Amino acid sequence: MDFFHLQPAEWQALVLTLKVAAAALFVALPLAVLVAYLLARYRFPGHGIVNALVHMPLVLPPVVTGYLLLLAFGRKGPVGAFLSETFGISFAFNWTGAALAAGVMAFPLMVRPIRISFEAVDPKLEAAAKSLGAHRAVAFLTVTLPLAVPGILGGAILGFAKAMGEFGATITFVSNIPGETRTLALALYTATQTPSGDLAAFRLTLIAAVVAFAALIASEVFARRLRGRIGGGHD
Repeated sequence: MDFFHLQPAEWQALVLTLKVAAAALFVALPLAVLVAYLLARYRFPGHGIVNALVHMPLVLPPVVTGYLLLLAFGRKGPVGAFLSETFGISFAFNWTGAALAAGVMAFPLMVRPIRISFEAVDPKLEAAAKSLGAHRAVAFLTVTLPLAVPGILGGAILGFAKAMGEFGATITFVSNIPGETRTLALALYTATQTPSGDLAAFRLTLIAAVVAFAALIASEVFARRLRGRIGGGHD
């Protein structure tokens, strides 16, 4: 039974992982919706460049992304120094930095399905709402956004899953500090580097799998109920 008994450090890593993933999703999802809508609906100078920049974290090694975050948001970085001196916000070697790294790595995985969902919505529906006197923002919130909800939910699921499992950018940007930045992925890595850590590593692997599976099942149930409401109660 000792196998199923989580150590305090493992509970700490689990709670921190959920905290980091939730914070990353909370901040990154609204921005992903905005960027996906702009890319789907508008053609502007630099459209291709913006699209490429959005997807850069997918093709760059995570360590490179983490190092770039360290250069920009570190204590001596231009953005990090400004936020620290002006607002007292610190990212380097802090759980907020782990959330930032997770959000950056998850961002392109959220934008892609959300953009496809927006592209699938007929622009004529939004135009019809505008012709009836609805403001552009009102037309978006009442027509386009509800129809794009399945894609938004799919993007949120992918983003949350990626944020939970993020490793390379996180350890490069905020290191592997117990109780502060050591998420499940980093705790698993630490266990594999310990001579007697095989049992802990296997236990952490099962925990990560169970949490991810539970999140996927819950999101599927929520998605079905949401589709039923959007479709007038028909599945």
